[in-house]
Amino acid sequence: MSVAGKRVLPGFNITMGYTLVYLSLLVLIPLSAVFFKTATLGFDEFWAVISSPRVVASYKLSFGASLLAAGVNAVFGLLLAWTLVRYSFPGKGLVDSLIDLPFALPTAVAGIALTAIYSQNGWIGSIIEPHGIKVAFTPNGVLVALIFIGLPFVVRTVQPILQDLERELEEASASLGANRLQTFRFVIFPALFPALLTGFALAFARAVGEYGSVIFIAGNMPMVSEITPLMIITKLEQYDYAGATSIALVMLLVSFALLLVINGLQAWTSKRTGRDR
Repeated sequence: MSVAGKRVLPGFNITMGYTLVYLSLLVLIPLSAVFFKTATLGFDEFWAVISSPRVVASYKLSFGASLLAAGVNAVFGLLLAWTLVRYSFPGKGLVDSLIDLPFALPTAVAGIALTAIYSQNGWIGSIIEPHGIKVAFTPNGVLVALIFIGLPFVVRTVQPILQDLERELEEASASLGANRLQTFRFVIFPALFPALLTGFALAFARAVGEYGSVIFIAGNMPMVSEITPLMIITKLEQYDYAGATSIALVMLLVSFALLLVINGLQAWTSKRTGRDR
């Protein structure tokens, strides 16, 4: 933006230079190192690392559990956001604050707490395990941890859209003879869908790379409950840096793809909002 041919904010060259240096040191150089280190392997060696049965099993668990957790959060995150926006009840402020707990809580603490609750002697585990439902030290535990850390992304993405949604649209729908389900399906949900999809993508992206809260409750049994970040750590502990970066490269490419999708969804949401206005 400029006024009379001059920039409103002075020091553009300095701030832009600082931005480029900052991004290079913290993002571009570390990410490029992943590519360069992986390039020291031949294609056959690279393929052998990323396609080994143990690594493939970790892909299936990490991506599968992340996708399922994001889907669960999309459903229940929408219900929670709806409750917080549309209803008043005692303790509403406390509930709203607790939504952000996974952001503030160290992931290792979250993992230990979930393990203590869902273990055989835990509050919940002691109730459900006699019925054949085992959570701690199984893939189910991974799913629970990923749901825990991903919920705020959906709630905080959908919540402001609900707050800005005009009640007059619902009243007009009701006056035309639509019932509540029809009003939600044809009036409310289309307006929420872009934000809900964005929250789903953010929760999925966050869950794919999660390590701290999962490592304690997963059990880390080979071919059963090992997540992909753990495979990277295992390679590093074996001083197999090229192998670790090979697995990390696969995760990185998926993250880039998700980032493109999220940016596209955000642009779509902005364009849709502007058109509706």
